[in-house]
Amino acid sequence: MWNQCTILRNQSMGFKNTLRIPVLSFVLSIERPLNTRTTQEGTSMKKMRTITVSLAALVAAACLPTLAQAQFDVTRTMHIGGEGAWDYVTVDAPTHRLFVTRGSHTMVIDAATGKTLGDIPGQKRSHGTAPVPELGRGFITDGGGSGAIVVFDLKTYAILGTLAAMPDADGIIYDKADKLVLAVSGDGNSLITIKPDVDPKSGKIDAPIALGGAPEFLAVDGGKAYINLEDKNQVAVVDLKTRTVTAHWPVAPGGRPVGMAVDTKSHVLFIGCRNPQKMIVMSEDGKVIADLPIGAGVDATKFHDGHAFASAGDGTLTVVGEKAGKYAVEQTVKTPNGARTMGVDEATGKIYLPTAEFEAPAPGATGRPRPKPDTFMIVEVGQK
Repeated sequence: MWNQCTILRNQSMGFKNTLRIPVLSFVLSIERPLNTRTTQEGTSMKKMRTITVSLAALVAAACLPTLAQAQFDVTRTMHIGGEGAWDYVTVDAPTHRLFVTRGSHTMVIDAATGKTLGDIPGQKRSHGTAPVPELGRGFITDGGGSGAIVVFDLKTYAILGTLAAMPDADGIIYDKADKLVLAVSGDGNSLITIKPDVDPKSGKIDAPIALGGAPEFLAVDGGKAYINLEDKNQVAVVDLKTRTVTAHWPVAPGGRPVGMAVDTKSHVLFIGCRNPQKMIVMSEDGKVIADLPIGAGVDATKFHDGHAFASAGDGTLTVVGEKAGKYAVEQTVKTPNGARTMGVDEATGKIYLPTAEFEAPAPGATGRPRPKPDTFMIVEVGQK
């Protein structure tokens, strides 16, 4: 049997040492004398020791399990349908639900079955969702018009109320440690903070924090918010206790930063940049540790279980790993075109990317292609 190696030593009376190795259902025994008196015997003992060590090393290697690096790949495609474009997808890991903003509405999808569990209507241009499980409610950014934050019930998906916000309310997350819902306003150049237990009918957002540029997405760690400023090619750092901007860090050699994730154990930021196309790996003191190539049209970066990911509209998911303090691209997963945003289930490690089938672009057309009606889908990526 290859999965068991046993060394039995009998040293009583100084007679012999016996190495017993079960290999393919038989026992190989090698005996050597413990005491030698002549040069010839000494030479024989040296040779026997060499043979014993060599065989032990070979069999020990055979007994070790083969460790192959896990590869990421598309494991499933869920055809959802429904009208509207899409932006961010947020995963509620405890229930494995996907919240996908679709412009005028936000869909709730069972990640296990692909079934639609609910549909929250009434938005003008929805962007992101932030569930707050301990309070049984969620928050949706609506960037249309003067901007709003929609508060809804996590069980029934009923709208509890709407808070006036700022134009182009966009990326949104829940900061559990500081008990704050954080959102950014692209046109308002500001960070929005909301107490999660706010009265959804009469409550208000906190006083906005001016950032000095147009934000896209954000991450939090240790009481600080790290926010991409797409138009400034910078990361703004906000102290959430003092509610002040404490630093602006350049993302060069990247540019137009849009995706943001953080490894809270190593305190490292992963920033997805569109032009130049880079994933910038940055320490939490603003130092660029690595700049790595990614696909065109990135819109999200995530970090989970030792890997960073960048999803791009050109149909690529870049997987970045770290070894001995050095970061490198480990794999580029082929995904359908348009799969530019993603959410990660922290419980299962599965990645979910929304996209659709697209109409052929007209000659000379620019911008994003038009999705075909009712072809919206969720692509699942996992390790194989």
